[in-house]
Amino acid sequence: MAKNAKGKRKQQQRQAVIRLLVMAAILVCVNMLAARFHYGLDLTREKRFTLTPATKKLLRNMKDVAVIDVYLKGKFPAGFQRLSESTRERLQSFRDVAGGHIVFRFIDPMEGKSEDEKKGIYDQLAQMGVMPVNLQVNEEDEGYSSKIIFPYALVQYNGRKMPVRLLESRMGMTPLEGLNYAETILEYKFANAINKLSQAEKPEIAYIVGNGESLGISTFDMLSTLGAVYKLDTFDLVNNLYIPNYIKAIVINKPTVPFDDKEKFKIDQYIMNGGRVLWAIDQVYASMDSLRKGEFIATDYGLNLDDQLFKYGVRVNTDLIQDQAQCLGLPITVENTTGKPDIQLRPWVYFPGFIPSSSHPIVKNMDAVMGMFVNSIDTVNNEGISKTILLESSRYSRTVNTPARVSLSMLKYPLRAEMFNHGNRPAAVLLEGKFRSVFQNRLHPRFLQVLHDSLHRDFKGEADTANSMIVISDGDIMENDYTQASGPMEVGYWRFTQTLFANKTFILNCLEYLTDHSGLIEARSKDVRLRMLDKARVKKEKLTWRLVNIGIPIALVLIFASAYLFFRKRRYEK
Repeated sequence: MAKNAKGKRKQQQRQAVIRLLVMAAILVCVNMLAARFHYGLDLTREKRFTLTPATKKLLRNMKDVAVIDVYLKGKFPAGFQRLSESTRERLQSFRDVAGGHIVFRFIDPMEGKSEDEKKGIYDQLAQMGVMPVNLQVNEEDEGYSSKIIFPYALVQYNGRKMPVRLLESRMGMTPLEGLNYAETILEYKFANAINKLSQAEKPEIAYIVGNGESLGISTFDMLSTLGAVYKLDTFDLVNNLYIPNYIKAIVINKPTVPFDDKEKFKIDQYIMNGGRVLWAIDQVYASMDSLRKGEFIATDYGLNLDDQLFKYGVRVNTDLIQDQAQCLGLPITVENTTGKPDIQLRPWVYFPGFIPSSSHPIVKNMDAVMGMFVNSIDTVNNEGISKTILLESSRYSRTVNTPARVSLSMLKYPLRAEMFNHGNRPAAVLLEGKFRSVFQNRLHPRFLQVLHDSLHRDFKGEADTANSMIVISDGDIMENDYTQASGPMEVGYWRFTQTLFANKTFILNCLEYLTDHSGLIEARSKDVRLRMLDKARVKKEKLTWRLVNIGIPIALVLIFASAYLFFRKRRYEK
């Protein structure tokens, strides 16, 4: 009997060891499979944690390894710690799709460095476009904290490098809302960087000259920015016979000299052959320089583009938008009660601020755009062309037909609100579809023959495939202010209020949409939703929820352990 009991015990021990080994093997296999094949469930309404199809396609088609250094390592305030974790999660989702083609690491560039070494690192990072930020945040119950941080990541791919700024904000946002916004566009920023670095060469775009287009110190910042992103060059429309097809897009910015039919024909055939155009035109002569005299008469430039733009789907009117609700402030000298001159900012209705309301990815989640002497746009109901309004004035606006007298004396007198009853005037429109030539059925057969024999080019009356263009009725949208002391400023910077508008972002988004057909721009149009906690309730119930979060898991473990020991004891007692 003793031998049988002893043998039975050994057999039970062997079975227990075998079960333990089998369970361990199962757990190892499950973990290996989970590490390779896993799926995250995004329960947010806006699907902010789900990669867009365009991003997934880009990651699956990667040919090289992208090494991403994130300079957000260390102790940060709670908000920036969350941004660091969100960056890690987003890059992990990239690696889940791309596999070994995504390698990322979090680095503190100043860790363990002496003061002399830190200065050298500052210079190295600045040369790569990575700039420090002096962070001062008022943390609840902790007072103010200050720290020099680098809210950037450096993406290295295809033998090139590109910095990615992780910290973004928009006008009117609280710091917490700004961090939330920065998290939502992480996908777009990293995917866009990989996409640009994967291109063998930059897309080529042309800045059209020959008709008095704006060129010089007033376009210094915009052209410098475009030159860093694209292969940019000027193109003389008058002295060239045609616009080559290898140019991905052309920019026609603030022409002041009328276009003749030869120049219009070159633009038209470029469009019919698949070329993209960004129009930024003023139909009316009105500029900031004109205000130096105090008043002027706004008159029609007579650019001779009406029939061409009408054929494509829009009409840029010879008027000026006045916006009472959303406009920039202009300084004016007034006398106060003491009789001394006083400089005050008064709303200047001729300089509207456009707050995008469209859900199109070009302008969604974008800041306000600054306008100066803007014309209104009417869309034309022509078949096959879709129109998307990107920018429009507020509901409290109106238009003034030209010729019109524009005088600074308007600043001294308040305007009646009931006058601004013709609102929501479009100022930027996206046109998409198969465009038809404005010269269709208008050309002599002899000219067509010369075109074919001499230039080896055939006239096209209609585009073969769907195309797109963007028409902006403000020729000042790309211009930067400048002073003798500081030189050219940033595009969209209004020095009288020290406000930076999103003019540069808008132009870059427009050109990206026209030249890049990957669809990655869709990733920047995700909704920004911030679910705020009730701070008063959090402070009041803080202890209760800490006990719930800590005590309940421990209690559950103790309950299950007690139940396990109880049933195990009863089993072996029998």
